[in-house]
Amino acid sequence: MGTSKPKTPQTMKSATAAKKLGILLPAAPAEFQEAPVSRDELNALQADPPSWLADLRREGPHPRQVVAARLRVSISGLARAGITGPLTTAEIENLKAERPDWLEREQAVRTEVRREDLRLKQQRAKS
Repeated sequence: MGTSKPKTPQTMKSATAAKKLGILLPAAPAEFQEAPVSRDELNALQADPPSWLADLRREGPHPRQVVAARLRVSISGLARAGITGPLTTAEIENLKAERPDWLEREQAVRTEVRREDLRLKQQRAKS
C-alpha cells in the first residue's frame, strides 16, 4: 500500500455557494465572487453568517428561487408574470400588499399542483 495523500478540501464555484446560501452572486462582495468556496467555509457561512450575508438575505436583491418562494409561486409563474430579474425584499412586500391578479392566479396554481402531487404520492403509497 502506498502512502495516502493529504486530503484536499472539497471546493465549489462561488455561484454554487451563492445558490446554496440563497443569495444573488452579483450582490455578494467581490472576494466572495472571485474565489472558490470550500465545504467548511460554506458551513461556517451558514452557521454564523457575516453581516453582508445577513443583510443580503434580509434586504436582497434576491434570486428568482427566493423571490418565488417568498411569493408562494413557482419560478415558471414568475416568468409568466414577466418577472425575470431579482427583486428586493421591499419589492416583494409591495407585490404581496398589492395582490395583483397574476399573483393570486399563480398562488392558486401552485397550491393545486402541490395538492395533486400529494394525492399522487398517497396513491403510490397505497399501491
